[in-house]
Amino acid sequence: MRSEEFGLIRWNCRRGMLELDIVLARFLERELARLTPREAEAFNGLLAYPDHDLWGMIQDGEACGDAETERVLQLLRRS
Repeated sequence: MRSEEFGLIRWNCRRGMLELDIVLARFLERELARLTPREAEAFNGLLAYPDHDLWGMIQDGEACGDAETERVLQLLRRS
């Protein structure tokens, strides 16, 4: 992943909910570099959700549908 892409993802991880900030920061440190291109795309798609919806998917185990997004959500839940 190029540094510009990483910077944009890092910027998009800045949220208004402290819990999300913590989970996303841990995820960036631990998992981002290991994502496949499709998983990275799915992660970017998740970042487009409002905080409350994204937190619900992470915390409450709400399903999203496609395999890549589900894989990223599993990683986020462990972060």
